[in-house]
Amino acid sequence: MPLQTSPVLLTGQIAPIGTSAVDSGIAKTPICGVTQIGAEGLQGDAQADRRVHGGPEKALHHYPQDHYPVWRSELGDCPVLARPGAFGENISTNGIRESDIAVGDIFRLGTALIQVSQGRQPCWKLDLRFGQRGMARQVQESGRTGWYYRVLEPGQVTPGDQMTLVERLAPDWTIQRLWHAMYVDRMNRDLLTEIAGLSVLAEGWRKYARRRLDSGRIEDWTARLEGSA
Repeated sequence: MPLQTSPVLLTGQIAPIGTSAVDSGIAKTPICGVTQIGAEGLQGDAQADRRVHGGPEKALHHYPQDHYPVWRSELGDCPVLARPGAFGENISTNGIRESDIAVGDIFRLGTALIQVSQGRQPCWKLDLRFGQRGMARQVQESGRTGWYYRVLEPGQVTPGDQMTLVERLAPDWTIQRLWHAMYVDRMNRDLLTEIAGLSVLAEGWRKYARRRLDSGRIEDWTARLEGSA
């Protein structure tokens, strides 16, 4: 499927958020000039808790600008929704949503080559970012999560560069379908078996599928969604 867009690209540094002043790199602002894309994302971008954020399988986070009007209608006056970067995204676009993107999709961004690796599993720092308890859970339940990329070929990008789909490896496994299997139809063994064998999906998500198949249980999301917020 032809897919091309001119994204807004964003980076952020570690800074305190919320009334408890927890360190986070969630606040992002647009890049101003030529920026390198390395194995772990955009030069100048930072993550506070490297145990669960960043790394090669979460090198770049993409969040659709298309979702912002929906969030405004649901949340009311929310200053962080006034511009891209509210959800900690590195890539902001219009016209591409979770139903349009499949795991394993490969894009050319500037001179770099990037690949969709997994959906986003929102964490409790979104509660602090938005000043609304339960925001992370709302994001998860809505399916408006965004997704991540791994970097196949490092390169450089400049504001205004195009992002172009060059190869689609698993067209049946859109981010929306993956979300539905993981969070709605959660113990569908046929889907879990497919997910466990989906080689282009990040290993962490494949492990979730294998554990559910082995244990017959859903993992507890409380710590990720509620944390100490």
